[in-house]
Amino acid sequence: MHPGNNKRPLLLQRPYLCAFFGLLLAGCAVGPDFKRPLPPTADHYNYGGDPKQTTEVGGVTQRFQEGVGPVANWWQLFHSKELDAAVTQGLQENPGVQAAQASLKQSQDNLRAGYGVFYPQLNAAFSADREKSSPAAFGNSGQGKAFTLTTLTATLSYSLDIFGGEHRAVESLAAQVDQQQNIKLGTYLILTGNIVNTLIATAGYQTEIDELERLIALQKEQITIAQKQYQAGLIVYRNELDLRVQLEAFQALLPPLRQRLTQSQNLLATLEGKSPAEWQSPHLLLTDFALPNDLPLSLPSALVRQRPDILAAEAQLHVASADIGVARAAMFPSFNLNATYGLAGSSLSKLLDSNIWGLGLSAAAPILNGGELSARHQAAIDAYEVSAANYKQTTLAAFEQVADSVRALEHDAELARTEAQAVADAELTSKLYRDNYEAGMVNYLQVLSAEIQYHVARINYFQIQAQQLQDTTALFISLGGGWWHSPVPG
Repeated sequence: MHPGNNKRPLLLQRPYLCAFFGLLLAGCAVGPDFKRPLPPTADHYNYGGDPKQTTEVGGVTQRFQEGVGPVANWWQLFHSKELDAAVTQGLQENPGVQAAQASLKQSQDNLRAGYGVFYPQLNAAFSADREKSSPAAFGNSGQGKAFTLTTLTATLSYSLDIFGGEHRAVESLAAQVDQQQNIKLGTYLILTGNIVNTLIATAGYQTEIDELERLIALQKEQITIAQKQYQAGLIVYRNELDLRVQLEAFQALLPPLRQRLTQSQNLLATLEGKSPAEWQSPHLLLTDFALPNDLPLSLPSALVRQRPDILAAEAQLHVASADIGVARAAMFPSFNLNATYGLAGSSLSKLLDSNIWGLGLSAAAPILNGGELSARHQAAIDAYEVSAANYKQTTLAAFEQVADSVRALEHDAELARTEAQAVADAELTSKLYRDNYEAGMVNYLQVLSAEIQYHVARINYFQIQAQQLQDTTALFISLGGGWWHSPVPG
């Protein structure tokens, strides 16, 4: 055979060797590649379509802007400086926000630690041992000799992630970072919504209390007049007694209202990261808030890409998908490259007298494990199915909340219009009674009765005003809060 033919096989083998080691270094990730769930195709939330606007009340109509998302600081649309200041402080001081920030940082640190698997691991070791040899171990006789063995070694190892188990593990850690990021966004969203709703509640309770106190004052005035009429023999005592029963009924409404006001103020202090003794709630009335006219209404396809709880559920689905790959890779062999170099001597001064080294490839493969690895793989698949169902449930709940908020605002406006008309009618009735009283056609007791009915109508109207403000807040929250328009506070 010609000598040149002896070189041919070696040349042919080099590409295969290169490809083999390239495969070792690059790896091939087993398990499914994650794909985001497809967004819904529907363009509305309620069956038959969503309303375009609400009924006009007092010159105000709320219009739904289809396909538009909330602005970042949506609470500023209520035009309350005190509200804006409370939200800003809450985002800075609330312990729940601080815990969410710390959880996010923890997941980011875990991810950085996970990336370390893709780099060679270099470790150093030093030992100085006093030993005594045994000649009998080598078939000799005599006394052993004591000596000191000093070694200094460095070991370099690299995991060959051929089946991608490590890649999938890091992918899972990255998805956990996404999950914690969206949990943090959700914490911001819930906190801002709670602060806004609580301040509206305190303003509503305070407004009702003020109006109820005016009503009680009128009722007392009415009773004073009734007493004089009874003493003059103009009315029977039963008429005065009926007025007292009515007064007591109004007075009985005050303590529960004041208790709810106190509870709201204490809740607000907690949301602000303070104890109730450390926080003085701002004195607000419903007139200190403006009802936003133009309201966002993101499409369902946009909602699933912007609402934090949906994004967190999607990230959890990604984690579960990557975990399938981790469990699958555990069923295949693992490979490691190892290199060792060291120095050895009978003392520190003689470390350079001799050296030791080693280079090798190690492999380990599961053979018999009682079906453990197969079961773990199936368990990972089961966990993915659980996450998929949870994602769907979270999405459906989000659509329900948006649909409820839209309809609630529609119905609030209808009720508010009725209550506003009741206030207008009661006010007109009160004016007519006063005019008739001045003309001598009715007595002052009848005027006060009309005034009382007017204040009762106002209290009912204040309640629906507060409900409109809170349902507007619910719409902003259900749409995701607009966090994507500006950086979220760190």
